[in-house]
Amino acid sequence: MKAIALNGTLKKSGGEPSSTDKMLELILGFLRNEGVVGETIRLADYRIEPGVKSDEGNGDEWPGIRKRILNADILILGTPIWLGQPSSVAKRALERMDAFLSEKDDGGRMAPYGRVAAVAVVGNEDGAHHVSAELYQALNDVGFTLAPNAVSYWVGEAMQGKDFKDLDEVPEAVISAAKMLVRNTAHLARILRAEGFPAVT
Repeated sequence: MKAIALNGTLKKSGGEPSSTDKMLELILGFLRNEGVVGETIRLADYRIEPGVKSDEGNGDEWPGIRKRILNADILILGTPIWLGQPSSVAKRALERMDAFLSEKDDGGRMAPYGRVAAVAVVGNEDGAHHVSAELYQALNDVGFTLAPNAVSYWVGEAMQGKDFKDLDEVPEAVISAAKMLVRNTAHLARILRAEGFPAVT
């Protein structure tokens, strides 16, 4: 099976390290133990035009990302928390996935049907539950299925500046949540790969 992780950090590759990247690497590492191969796309490295279509033209690089999402069994959407919200980059990806609402097969199923999604969140203030709720709803709305406990997150103490990437070691609670996310997500992806969803009648 294949997994694709979308990193919604605001940082482009080659610069400052990303806490979101660290969380996604943790999850992808555990997925490898489940026999799932994965890759990460850092969205800030791509020209993703605003809009709600699968191809907005004018050098839009979303169509290639969309293809990689639909070639995978599992989508992990990772985001930092900014102002209590998912990043603008993560929101841009979700806005582009809005096109899935009208892209249906002959059985009336949206393109992501049969694919499983999960969420990774990092930040320095509380808000992980709020952010994961926003992402859960959006991903489910456009056709992805989510397993129980499909989120792994870390938030630091309020009013301080330590990031997830700066931790000397990953807290056991985060490791436990990541393992549960992986176990449930991989299990559900195997079921959906074998069974799929019925056509809309």
